[in-house]
Amino acid sequence: MAIVEVTIAPLGTGSPSVSQYVAGCHKVLAQAKDLKYQLTPMSTIIEGNLERIMEVIRQMHETPFAAGAQRVSTSIKIDDRRDKELTMAGKIKAVTDKL
Repeated sequence: MAIVEVTIAPLGTGSPSVSQYVAGCHKVLAQAKDLKYQLTPMSTIIEGNLERIMEVIRQMHETPFAAGAQRVSTSIKIDDRRDKELTMAGKIKAVTDKL
């Protein structure tokens, strides 16, 4: 299982606000019932099978184009640990246990 951080930013939209584009991307993500995700103020964190996550990110990347954006910048950060199960909650717990 992988944890992926993704930021999808439309460029040149004529407005500094991107919340409508983020909402459109999250509508795509919400349809992926096999993935867990968390919206943060700066990005979205997705947990699940890496191949499936990348498939959904590709769909999310296309969403701003469908909404009229002429350019989209997508940043992806992958944490893919294979020696033990990796979860969003587990990563947070590992730190909070040490506090």
